Amino acid sequence: MSTPVDDPLEPLSRERSHLASSRAALRAMREDVESLDISDVTANWVNAAVLARQIDERVEALADLSDTPLFFGRLDYLHAPGAERAEGADERTGREAPSLHGRERETGGRFYIGRRHVHDHDGDPMVIDWRAPVSQPFYRASKKDPMDVSLRRRFGYTRGEITAYEDEHLSDPGEAARTSKLLQQEIERPRVGPMRDIVATIQPEQDEIVRSGLGGTVCVQGGPGTGKTAVGLHRVAYLLYAHRERLARTGTLVIGPNRSFLHYIEQVLPALGELTVRQATVDDLVAGTVEVRGSDAAPAAIVKGDARMAEVLRRAVLSHVTLPTEPVVVVRGSRRWRVPAYELQDIVRELLDRGIRYGAAREALPQRIAHAVLVQMERSGEAPDDRVQDAVARNAAVKAAVKQLWPPVDPAKLVLRLLTDADFLAAHADGVLTGDEQKTILWAKPARSVKSARFSSADAVLVDEATDLVRRTPSLGHVVLDEAQDLSPMQYRAVGRRCTTGSATVLGDLAQGTTPWSTRSWDEALAHLGKPEGVVEELTAGFRVPTDVIGYASRLLPHIAPGLTPVASVRENPGFFDLRPSAGTADVVAACEELLRNEGSTGLIAADARVPALAQALAAAGLPYLAPGEETTAETRLTLVPASLAKGLEYDYVVLDEPRAVVDGEPDERTGLRRLYVALTRAVSGLIVTHAAPLPPQLHG
Repeated sequence: MSTPVDDPLEPLSRERSHLASSRAALRAMREDVESLDISDVTANWVNAAVLARQIDERVEALADLSDTPLFFGRLDYLHAPGAERAEGADERTGREAPSLHGRERETGGRFYIGRRHVHDHDGDPMVIDWRAPVSQPFYRASKKDPMDVSLRRRFGYTRGEITAYEDEHLSDPGEAARTSKLLQQEIERPRVGPMRDIVATIQPEQDEIVRSGLGGTVCVQGGPGTGKTAVGLHRVAYLLYAHRERLARTGTLVIGPNRSFLHYIEQVLPALGELTVRQATVDDLVAGTVEVRGSDAAPAAIVKGDARMAEVLRRAVLSHVTLPTEPVVVVRGSRRWRVPAYELQDIVRELLDRGIRYGAAREALPQRIAHAVLVQMERSGEAPDDRVQDAVARNAAVKAAVKQLWPPVDPAKLVLRLLTDADFLAAHADGVLTGDEQKTILWAKPARSVKSARFSSADAVLVDEATDLVRRTPSLGHVVLDEAQDLSPMQYRAVGRRCTTGSATVLGDLAQGTTPWSTRSWDEALAHLGKPEGVVEELTAGFRVPTDVIGYASRLLPHIAPGLTPVASVRENPGFFDLRPSAGTADVVAACEELLRNEGSTGLIAADARVPALAQALAAAGLPYLAPGEETTAETRLTLVPASLAKGLEYDYVVLDEPRAVVDGEPDERTGLRRLYVALTRAVSGLIVTHAAPLPPQLHG
């Protein structure tokens, strides 16, 4: 069928027709799953419950979100790709690779690229998953390397309906390369509600990270607005597509800095059809160890978060092991079997030298003693078997010896003793921590018990480390760690324990480290994580922060992260930026009212100490507002954000109140300037900075 060149509505009509057909096909796929009868295929109620849950998840994954484009692009190949490139083998998708029929064959291979696979009743593809190999050129093809693509078409949508399209004839030497206006519009689209996926706008350098293999750990250094969080989440979605069976067994986890941040990003993976990825903070990971009811001053938290504490804990755990001085005598019937002290010492030393976990060694010790007894039995002419060895291992004399030589260790009690018993701490921190450092972490008021102790977050991480010394922490298949620059070495170790046999994606920006123990280098961080072989990638193209805003914020970089490459905004819109002297909170409220006249969200960011006064001023002005993490609505588009919670969030417009107060609210100037850098770079379209106090001198150009 030919299409008149001078009639742009005809291609648009055809594409709308394909969208309608694709939605109908997706609806049929969902109805097929909903109609499944599992009553005759399950052996018991447990299997039935598991299968029913899987069906529910599949139905949810096949949901058609009316405001979300089912496909956002199209690729026309010069030559039809083989079926193995179309969507991959069964191990990737759990589906048969689609064949090429109809107009795909006529055009050499035409593929509509979307968030999920959609096929018709014959199993032929109508929409190809963006993660499939055949979709890759949509993100990476260029005029220099068209990757056998003749046409790349992008679609513009309004409320879920196609309203525009834009073509690039990549294999046509007569057509010059140009910037996609639809791509630019999508990048600059107003932000309302939670974070959205970037599947339609992934850039080539981002796609390389997204599609990197499961076996390797990747660390992404990215400044504000470079899309590092989105890249990490899309990498999870890609890995679940490419290695679904493996990751279904081992699990995936996304770790964020706080609950507000996790709430903000929680809709990205479900929008991509992935519903099984767990989200947590580092505090959540170690929450099962002790109840956190206290806090630390910065000096104590720095020492507790230092990697040297791992050696202190190791020494403290192993101090419970004692070398025997008496033999073990096992009575069986009329015979007495004696294991001498020197042989017991050899057994204990061998277990210590193996470096296995304390609990595993303790479980192995009775079997080793029992084996020594069995050797004596065999020498005397008996023929004992494994049942006899197990019986000897359970003998009262053996159990008593194990309790004395290798007693059980309670990790929480161990950490509590280290923090409250100066002599015990000194014995195991000798040569590791200085005397002053030991005094810094000792509690002024010792607790009577673990239950009454006011453990801090840093203490809980120590308990988690001690727990792992006693028994192995289960490992996941893949972990994404976002805002990683704020973690202490001991927190990195806690995360690393969750992926010892898996891999990780580490996301962060050294310039945004706002803790006294923040990461100094990614190589150092990867070493603490247990992934020293990890590859560090840097994203420097800014897609979110306007040119004028990022240019102003980058004045701080020489003072907070010397040598770091500044973000270069690639947005055509320079954005709105204004510095305004302020006479009080009324001027701040007026700035918010001004920005709310624009479409999209507005954030009012202020030093934590100033938030109550600003909240009162907003209420007095009748201006409704939300807390960080709460979803904006058409009626309420203003969020009041303490500077300490601003990291990772974004708003179309931002009012930043009193930069000097943001800096002064931190324990040191470098941390304060980094906090200010974060606050300055939350805006997507415009920023107003209001101040009564003089601006920090580092901002003067």
